This record gives sequence, C-alpha cells and structure tokens, in this order.
Amino acid sequence: MEETPVMIEQIKHAAETIRDFVHKTPVLTSATLDGFASQAVDRDVKLLFKCENFQKVGAFKIRGATYAIKRLLETIPNPSALTVVTHSSGNHAQALALAARQLNVKCHVVMPRNAPAVKKNAVQGYGAAVTECTPTLEAREATVKEVMNRLQEEATHRGEEALVRFVPPYDHLDVIRGQGTIAFELVEQADEMGTPLDIVITPVGGGGMLSGVSVAAKGLRSNVLVFGAEPTGASDAQASFRSRVFHPSVQPKTIADGLLTSLGDITFPLILENVDDIFTVTDEEIAKAMKVIWERMKIIVEPSSCVTLAVVLFSSEFKERIAKLQSTNQSLKIGLVLSGGNVDLGSCLALLSNI
Repeated sequence: MEETPVMIEQIKHAAETIRDFVHKTPVLTSATLDGFASQAVDRDVKLLFKCENFQKVGAFKIRGATYAIKRLLETIPNPSALTVVTHSSGNHAQALALAARQLNVKCHVVMPRNAPAVKKNAVQGYGAAVTECTPTLEAREATVKEVMNRLQEEATHRGEEALVRFVPPYDHLDVIRGQGTIAFELVEQADEMGTPLDIVITPVGGGGMLSGVSVAAKGLRSNVLVFGAEPTGASDAQASFRSRVFHPSVQPKTIADGLLTSLGDITFPLILENVDDIFTVTDEEIAKAMKVIWERMKIIVEPSSCVTLAVVLFSSEFKERIAKLQSTNQSLKIGLVLSGGNVDLGSCLALLSNI
C-alpha cells in the first residue's frame, strides 16, 4: 500500500466509499450541558456531540475497517481470495468482522483468552473465525503470523489462490482515512445547524481517530482548533506530543480501557502536524462526565468516550487555553466526539453509583 500522507481529498474519497456501509451518526446538543461547560470555562459555550455510540457495532471503528477493506478490494484481481486478519479484544475486532461480512470478505480475528465472552460471541456472530491466544501483545502478534501462514498454506494445499492481509486497528493509512470521515460529517452537520465549529475534541489512544479527524477538520476549516483528550493514567500521547519525542504507553491504568495503546509510527507524525494540544483528565473526572451524559442526555456511552466532555468540564489547562482565545459576542462552538457505547452495564452502573 502506498505510503502517502493523509490528505483531505483522500478522506472525502473515504466518506463517499463507505457511505452505504456505515451510519451517518447524529449530532446531539444539550442546553443543560452547555450551561455546565460555560460555567467551567467562564465563556458562553455550545457543545455538539458527534454520537458514534450509535454507529454500527456501537463504535467509530467500523469506518476505518470498512475503508481499509474497500481499498484492498480495489487492488486485487480476485476479491473472493481475500482474507483479512487482525488482533483485537475490543471494538476493532467487531468492526473488521462486520465490515468483512458486508463486503463478502473472509475474516479471522486473534483475541486474548481473557477477552469477554460477549465480545468473542459478537465477532463470531458477524461471521469471523476467532483464534484465542495468551493475553500479551507479543502473543497476539505471533499468533497473527501463525494464522496468516496457516491460511496461506492451507489454500496452497487445496490449489486455491489466497490473499491474506493484516488490517491493524489504528496505525494504517486507510484506517486513519476512514476514521477521518467522522470530522467530514461533523463539520458539515455543524454548519447545517448554524453552529460552525471553533474546536473539535476527540479521545486519543493509538491515535487513528485523532489523526484522521485532525486532518479532516483542518482541511475543511483551517481555523478550527483540534485537541486530543486522554486519561492521566494513560497519558503517553500528551507526553509524546508536548516533547515531540515518542513515549510508549507503559502499564497504563484507567477506566477508559479503549485508550490504553501507544501512538503509532503513522499516527504520531500526523498528530504532531495537525493537532493543537492534548489534555488529560482523571478517572474520577471521566466517571463524572459519563454520569452527566447518561443522566442528562439519556444515552449510553463508554468511559473512553467521556474524556472529551471531561476535558471541557474539569481540565484547568483547557480552561487556560480557552481564556487565551479572542473573545467575541458569539458562543464558542465545541464538537465532542463520543467514540462508542460498548459497555459492561454491570461494571458501569457500579462505577456510576459511587460518583
């Protein structure tokens, strides 16, 4: 696959390509949360929530997975020979499985043995084959290689053609382009609502969404500020961004379990080039933001989604950054990406009951 920069034209192509296979998720507002945010930053604020919790498989990951497979299908002479492989214990596993089923492509997912049974069942329910492994990154990667080699050998033994391709969860150009379609929709929807965006905030783990969204948002509105949000217990992205030197995620500890991974070789440079800053919030602040969203907006979101609102409500650094912006008579329009809604209801209800 060609190693070219992620550009707005490519994200537009991704949006057109995946349109029939993903949901155009709604943008919701809340006057109550606008009031909380305005009080927090001492400025009139209008919040626009891009609700990827209403996306297929309950998370944004279906966008990048679908575009990656569509691009692979454009480059091979025999689409029926394609099998996509990945390793994941979470949303990417389900996203790739469903994307493959929608595009009539075979899929094989390596999952750690300790992954929740409900997630394994979901991946298999979408038609993918699952191979379990020891719950370490090294075991995942080794098992992926074994699976890919086995699939190739089995096809050769049968005298069939096999094209086995690995689709990683975030550090992949077409995955990033697919995730960037979130901002392509959000900017358009905000304009249609008469509330053109001043700021966009997304969660950041491996950086696939933040890098794609930052390219798209800046490509459509050059004056828009793009910020990342992450937990203090997994703040490697902030450390990497501010030092401009890669810092790996080492023993992260946070309730935002979708944000544990390190930035990638592709996502890190894109974030350095297109993102304006990254802010962190504590697990308690994330939980408080989640409770507010559940209670006031009446929607289910996972902890990883809530870091964006938590930054607006609780980050002193974010408040200082807002104070430096030129003041106008108009409200500050902030787009917040709610990345997904796949939660263990029992654990989340227990968490919320303590807030």
